[in-house]
Amino acid sequence: MTTGSDLLQKIKDENIKYLDLRFTDPRGKLQHVTLDVSIVDEDLFEEGTMFDGSSIGGWKAINESDMVLMPDPNSHYMDPFFGASTLVVNCDILEPLTYQPYSRDPRTTAKKAEAFLKASGIGDTVVFGAEPEFFMFDDVKYSNTPFKVGFEVDHPELPSNNDTAYEAGNNGHHIGLKKGYFPVPPLDSAQDIRGEMLAAMADMGVVVEKHHHEVASAQHELGIKFAPMIKAADDVQIYKYVIHQVANAYGKTVTFMPKPIFGDNGSGMHCHQSIWKDGKPLFAGDQYAGLSMEALYYIGGIIKHAKAINAFTNPTTNSYKRSVPGFEAPCCWPTRPATVRRPAVSRSASRRSPSVSKSASPIRWPTRTWPSRPCLWLASMASRTRSTPASRWTRICTSCRARN
Repeated sequence: MTTGSDLLQKIKDENIKYLDLRFTDPRGKLQHVTLDVSIVDEDLFEEGTMFDGSSIGGWKAINESDMVLMPDPNSHYMDPFFGASTLVVNCDILEPLTYQPYSRDPRTTAKKAEAFLKASGIGDTVVFGAEPEFFMFDDVKYSNTPFKVGFEVDHPELPSNNDTAYEAGNNGHHIGLKKGYFPVPPLDSAQDIRGEMLAAMADMGVVVEKHHHEVASAQHELGIKFAPMIKAADDVQIYKYVIHQVANAYGKTVTFMPKPIFGDNGSGMHCHQSIWKDGKPLFAGDQYAGLSMEALYYIGGIIKHAKAINAFTNPTTNSYKRSVPGFEAPCCWPTRPATVRRPAVSRSASRRSPSVSKSASPIRWPTRTWPSRPCLWLASMASRTRSTPASRWTRICTSCRARN
């Protein structure tokens, strides 16, 4: 456990200039305020600092705008992108009069979901492993006015550049539709950029695993290791921040839009998840597919409450444009979040067992979109620990896969 005193000592020992306080708004966007270290003391970590909550969409009215940022010392990391040495700490949002957690703070929602799991007696920890995907472009133009509606994206990998005239000549290294998984350079033009992204995340405390090109042209994925819910959500926010920053440094831009290009694969986010109790995974068992009854109930809960979960995991109309046949987007049901499955073998670098049932036995849920609010969508899934057993849903999924 890291304390405020530990961070004050770190600031002194490493001659850090600024403390950056960050939090996530209801849309999933990181917000921040930067403090000079001359005003950072023990009181900050005990009492927090005030800010204007009325300027954050979906929070307070202007007549009750005061809110409290309470730093969480355990979430600290150094920001490698700022010119001056800056220590970052993620914050919880508190009510100023009672100092109780604010009900619309995404981190508060996630902590309530963790408490719900513990109170149920089923388990004491829920872990998530995210597999986010994204597109990286060199140029983005869009217009939505009464006089002009449309958009245009460009990147050298796109097959639309097969006949583009370049000053130095067209080298022909373009990736065709659905052919980006996953050739070596020069077709994969972002090897070094992704490597820099992964290195930056590691420097910021994220346990990283891999990076590679994805199926579509200009589409990519970085792999990060599973972690308990709050840590996993914080890691996803660091993930988004890092790839935006690194891409911007290279003069490029990143989008998490699920389906930016018609006719090619879209971006999703597979989410591995499992519940643990007393240091042991609960999803391995002798039921269907080597899963436990707890795992089947968990899967059944996600499927039963899929429409409600979609509000957090698939919040935009573009989320559903990805769910069409032939593009690696499962489409068993038009109103359900595709399929929930258990991998046949463990993909974790730290667990090379031939069967997942001998390790953590996570289940894998492919969301249709790249969700923007990690605390909320993780909480929405973790809260489905008891519902309908998944056996009949599993039979339906199997028959749908056979037809597709």
